Amino acid sequence: MSSTVPAKQTEPGAVHDPYAFHQADIEEPPRTLGGMLRRIGPGMILSASIVGSGELIATTTLGAEVGYVALWVILISCFIKPVVQSELGRYSIATGETGLAGFNNVPGPKLGVNWVVWAWAFMVIMTLFQIGAMFAGVAQVLNQLMPSVSVNLWVPGLAVITLFLLLGGGYERVEKLATIKVGLFTMLTFLCALMLTSRPEFFSWDKLAQGVSFQLPPAGLASAVAVFGITGVGAAELFMYPYWCVEKGYARYTGPADGSADWKRRADGWIAVMNADIIASMIIYTVATIAFYLLGAGVLNSQGLVPASKDMIPVLSRMYTQTLGGWSVWLFYAGAIATLYGTIFAATAANSRVFADMARLLGFFPAGDYAARVRYRNGFVWALILIAVAFFYGVQSPVWMVKLGGICQAAMLPVIAIGALYLRFKRMPQAVRAGWFMTGSLLISSSVIILVMAYYAFLTGH
Repeated sequence: MSSTVPAKQTEPGAVHDPYAFHQADIEEPPRTLGGMLRRIGPGMILSASIVGSGELIATTTLGAEVGYVALWVILISCFIKPVVQSELGRYSIATGETGLAGFNNVPGPKLGVNWVVWAWAFMVIMTLFQIGAMFAGVAQVLNQLMPSVSVNLWVPGLAVITLFLLLGGGYERVEKLATIKVGLFTMLTFLCALMLTSRPEFFSWDKLAQGVSFQLPPAGLASAVAVFGITGVGAAELFMYPYWCVEKGYARYTGPADGSADWKRRADGWIAVMNADIIASMIIYTVATIAFYLLGAGVLNSQGLVPASKDMIPVLSRMYTQTLGGWSVWLFYAGAIATLYGTIFAATAANSRVFADMARLLGFFPAGDYAARVRYRNGFVWALILIAVAFFYGVQSPVWMVKLGGICQAAMLPVIAIGALYLRFKRMPQAVRAGWFMTGSLLISSSVIILVMAYYAFLTGH
């Protein structure tokens, strides 16, 4: 982000650069809980990205494969990563740097940008397999509704719709659509999971207790790692979140880090708003993720059903029809479209912004040229969608595509954890460093992430 200028130097009708500081943008943070909740938003976009293929496909597939026994993987995944998310958001608010700019300071080899940024770019390319799987999932639902139009024909139509919605769209459009999407399916799935508890053929408290016994059948290890990588705040979302905080305005409202008491007060206040945003979104996606897992473990596993490439949507719809009745298949179709397509929309919106910032770091345009940033962002929207569609046509196995993307995200998590620790102890302004509780939580969270992935690497190596 650029330095402070006295006024918003934009022509009438021009788009205000959310990445530039302006004196007129500085604003005192809300102090009441109600005021904070009215200023949240980045977490809603993140929830729209999170509650998608990871929950509807990967989480339910893990439950279908292993039953209730891996519930603890879901709980750990949802609860430990928000601490890292908070530290990355704190860094952007305190320094005005974007997420990639922060990681670009981590020591190590550089080729234009450093190794962490290149690793992120590779991971995102791999997660496009997930986006391709979500295109396939939405297309399968639409094919169920209109069998005369094949899945292969629905996918390019969906790509065109996505391009129309995203090209030139600013933060407000993304936030509004994401919030609608999050609310549409989460509570309905929670209702299905709640009704599941009254069906003894699908649910028992003894089975649920097995889910927190820290056991995992070897047959479900790959799915479990994929789920750990993409449920809760996945590696991709951890990179995305600082950008949504910037575009929401938390860093601009704080102003440049001049070390003054006024700046520290504003920084602490907007960091508190950000943490309220993180907690609110964590509650939403944790409820949704657990609900999806219980439905997969209770309904699909008990019937020996595991989602596969061609029958993924019909199998997943059993979670609704077996708990609410046959009529609910239409609700499932509507919810599946909202869930999967919402993630395509939110993830592409975020990744295009981060890639545009990578282009800036590589020197393709100066930091203050917002028009160039938007051009690069729109170019990456095209590239990301077309690559995802190409992956679908090349593979056409949505469950496998989601698992591959999830494993790549999981492999990136230790890098993010180490990077967050470096930013906390080496780059964060002293005045707004997290206290002992949050710092201790960050150390524990990072250690768990590193140990889980080291354990997986050990098992796969033997």
